[in-house]
Amino acid sequence: MKKALVGVAAILLSFCTLAITNADDVQQFTLSNGMKIIVLEDQSIPNANMYLFWRAGSRNEYPGITGLSHFFEHMMFNGAKKYGPKMFDRTLEAAGGANNAYTTENSTVYTNWFPAQTLELMFDLEADRIQHLSFTPSVVESERGVVASERSTGLENSNYRMLSEEVKAAAFRAHPYSWSVIGHESDIANWKLDDLVAYHKTYYAPNNAIVVIAGAVSTKEVKKLAEQYFQVIPAQQPPREVLTVEPEQIGERRVYVKKPSVSSPNILMAFHVPNSKDADYFPLMVLNSVLSDGKSSRLKKALIYDDEVATEVFSYMPLSIDPNLFYISAVAKSGVSSQQLETAMIKQINQIMVNGITELELQKVKNQSLVDFYRTMSTIDGKANTIGSYEFYFGDYKALFDVPNRLNKVSIEDVKRVAKQYLRKANRTTGVLAAEEDSNENDL
Repeated sequence: MKKALVGVAAILLSFCTLAITNADDVQQFTLSNGMKIIVLEDQSIPNANMYLFWRAGSRNEYPGITGLSHFFEHMMFNGAKKYGPKMFDRTLEAAGGANNAYTTENSTVYTNWFPAQTLELMFDLEADRIQHLSFTPSVVESERGVVASERSTGLENSNYRMLSEEVKAAAFRAHPYSWSVIGHESDIANWKLDDLVAYHKTYYAPNNAIVVIAGAVSTKEVKKLAEQYFQVIPAQQPPREVLTVEPEQIGERRVYVKKPSVSSPNILMAFHVPNSKDADYFPLMVLNSVLSDGKSSRLKKALIYDDEVATEVFSYMPLSIDPNLFYISAVAKSGVSSQQLETAMIKQINQIMVNGITELELQKVKNQSLVDFYRTMSTIDGKANTIGSYEFYFGDYKALFDVPNRLNKVSIEDVKRVAKQYLRKANRTTGVLAAEEDSNENDL
């Protein structure tokens, strides 16, 4: 263990000359309407950004309105009272800025980057679409068509998306994580205008947002503009709580997806794991890296380079408000059956469950995780996104400043324990996507 501690200490020391952000550098205040504003003054470049985290993801939907969170990611760029259709993008770009957005199971996040002197314009643009978003029927129908097409082409073109949709639906029997972020096809076709207006009023209310502003700004200026542009937007009744708890899975579940055009089998395994606030989050994060980060990771080394049964392998664990899934995915090499690939995947998982990982593997993951963490925290964009994410998922942005300490505390025993606890067969949902001739559906 001493060797691992020295390695981590060396990495921490190597970054000490950088202007690493401290918890005391971050300021926060809450407007009278409940909107939380977090500010990081950073004069390293003459730019700034504004990240708006809305508690509006597929988790907040229900059958009949699935996909609405993602739909609003499109609609929010289609005009409001002051800035009409397409004017949000054009106005920001004319001022030298840029933007993007993404929707997850838990959130919708809007990201804006701009010269610091255009900060007031950014407040004006966001306030307009938050308070006065347009629901012109022709625009709604146009974007409905875009989303419907995105869903159908995405499923056709992405083997992973097609398989993951089936695996999620099998792994979750009660919780809204069971459907994909883009929503069900029939729901997309049948959203009513009243559904859209009600969803926007509730989920785009100021008391349902976390706003992070980082860059060449002053907290005093941000507070003045926030009070001028955002505080006048009325608060709304809080959204309904998501109270559904997914029952414990007590046996392996399996799904088979036929796709005649697929060239080789795809396998996706999903295991139930706790939410991001849980004490096991960091041991699971280390386990994820040991499995698939880099050519020397367990799965890539064994499946791609040694046994040559796969062409692609990755594992993934999302940040999550509620207990979610730990995914392991692989694509078989030509001529390799789904059974051969699945057996090889399970062999590597079982080895960690029985024998654990090595000190060298643990040290490598800790070192790389810290490098990635500090690299992300070296830019204003990385800082804003990380600060907002920790506030959103961990309940307090200050938790991010304990990341090096929490990573350092993860032991070999911790990783072995979480592998045994969560990657067991009874907690596994396995999905196989393959051409029809590769199917074992007729086997007894």
